[in-house]
Amino acid sequence: MADPMYPLLNVPERVKNLQAVQRGSVIIYQFDLPELTTEGKQAKIGPVEIRIGDTREKPFNQNEWYARSVRVEAPRANSGHLRSEIPVAPWVGKDVILGVKVSGPNGRDAGWSNLVAVTVVAPLQKPSDVKVESVAEGVRVTWQGPPGQYRVFRRVDPDEEFSQVAAVTANQWLDAQTEYGKLYEYVVQAAMKAGASEAQSELSDPKQVTPVDKFPPAVPTGLNAIAAVDHIELIWERNTESDLAGYVLYRGLGPAPLEKIADIAEAPNYSDRKVESGTQYRYAVSAVDRLANESKLSEPVEITAP
Repeated sequence: MADPMYPLLNVPERVKNLQAVQRGSVIIYQFDLPELTTEGKQAKIGPVEIRIGDTREKPFNQNEWYARSVRVEAPRANSGHLRSEIPVAPWVGKDVILGVKVSGPNGRDAGWSNLVAVTVVAPLQKPSDVKVESVAEGVRVTWQGPPGQYRVFRRVDPDEEFSQVAAVTANQWLDAQTEYGKLYEYVVQAAMKAGASEAQSELSDPKQVTPVDKFPPAVPTGLNAIAAVDHIELIWERNTESDLAGYVLYRGLGPAPLEKIADIAEAPNYSDRKVESGTQYRYAVSAVDRLANESKLSEPVEITAP
């Protein structure tokens, strides 16, 4: 004769991943509802009890915390991830503990989740007036806000999620890891250490930018003119831009205005063979990139053809 089958207790496992953080004027908490019972069966979710209470005693006493805590109205969910908010107003200036207990339909539970400590502070100011600007070095992000710590988050199209790309103490940041023609979106958040936890501001309003290459190469330097038997040799320092297409050479007779005389490939030199002996010439050179962005002219040099 087989042993009798005892009825299942149908007790959901304890929540093990409760998280909580202050963001602006609320405490955001989240956790996963148990998928299994303590007996390894599919869990059926009954009442979900979420509590918050301050911690006055040292060391921490769970019974005393529970007696002082208040129950938070939780959104109803039968499975999956649960995320909600608690206003911070009643708790500013206090250290609080949050815990969650999930019961089955029969009201039985496996005990409290991991307990999470939050030091509640006056809400941090949300960064304002965020601006994004395409510059030669990348994208410059600026914002308004009091002195403190800030985080910059970025989303690159077609990605859906933002990811943190910087933590700074200034009110600006340069994103040097950008590409022309791609859409970038930025948000900024203030943050500060608060006891064993962290307080965050609300995220700023998002700002978008698609960098466009409208920035010319650097002005060429080191232009030098050397008189030869039947020509004038011109040399200068090589530009280092990765998108450099070449140079443009300008020439003027004496004090006359400079006029373009040659488009030059990447080699930083040129032989001007259309010169007349005894004539004074003035030269300057500019650099051009692949999108035809042209730099300003270099410092001119003067020379008399032999």
